Amino acid sequence: MKFQCPSCGLRINGQHFKEAGLLNPKLASICNFCRARGLVAASYANSAVEVAAKGMLYSFDGKSEQSLSLAEKTQPATYLVADKRQRKQLEAFLQDFDTNSLVRQQVAAKDLEQAIISCEDGSLPMPDQGREFSENLTQLGLQVNFQLNEVDYIDRERIRAKYHYRCQYCGRYGRSVDHKDPVSLSHNNKLDNLILACSECNRIKSNMPYDLFVKLNDELKPVNAKLVKYENTLGTLKQEFQTRKRDLAGQVHLKGVVNDPELAAMRKTNKSLQDTIDSLQADYDALRQAREAYFASGWKLHEAGQNPDII
Repeated sequence: MKFQCPSCGLRINGQHFKEAGLLNPKLASICNFCRARGLVAASYANSAVEVAAKGMLYSFDGKSEQSLSLAEKTQPATYLVADKRQRKQLEAFLQDFDTNSLVRQQVAAKDLEQAIISCEDGSLPMPDQGREFSENLTQLGLQVNFQLNEVDYIDRERIRAKYHYRCQYCGRYGRSVDHKDPVSLSHNNKLDNLILACSECNRIKSNMPYDLFVKLNDELKPVNAKLVKYENTLGTLKQEFQTRKRDLAGQVHLKGVVNDPELAAMRKTNKSLQDTIDSLQADYDALRQAREAYFASGWKLHEAGQNPDII
């Protein structure tokens, strides 16, 4: 849920309008960045936030829309960030920030607030959507260590040898040394926290809690077994196709011609094999995508269940 701040004009996640209350949380009419400036929420109206607060049984910290005069209701909006393009740049940066758990762990709220205020005031450059998120953080003076994975080469090879280059989640070929408890959360690089995964499982698991990933993965054992069969079959077919391509190239070289009945027959056979590979690859990719979607929805539902609030 996103709201637009009537002070700075930023349309950002509702969590930036949330404040702690004595019993229930409350929603402020302006964002936390404007409140960090010393602006008072009670001086601003925000009908969308007011209605949302009422619907969620929150307190509302702001000027009620009913108290506004006609002149106030019809007055053109003026924002601290007057340039619409700059508002979009800040909104995109904050969207990246809000969805990155590793960054949120390392950057204090007050430091983020000061950086955004400095951008709005012009003392720091605006985040650029053409740059990497990490570069924008650095430019704003927000220091984040993205290299928490400190497993050295020898330990990686030890893990690969231990598990015989087999992903311990799906059973396919794997080289990715994975942290059971995500290193971004645990900072644990010890051997007992390491396991071998294929690149796909490693990417899907990401920062997902290990127990949750294993639980979801256990529900997909028949699917994982099928993925292994796809991988093995495709590997065999692709190897055969490459052998046949080399045979064809060798015959062309020996014959000294590009076309003759034997070469045409070889090409026809190769095309038929390539069509089979393409068809099987498409089926394989569709199953992989469905499996990834299953993990994504499982994780999303788990996170939704952990937080009963919608903001």
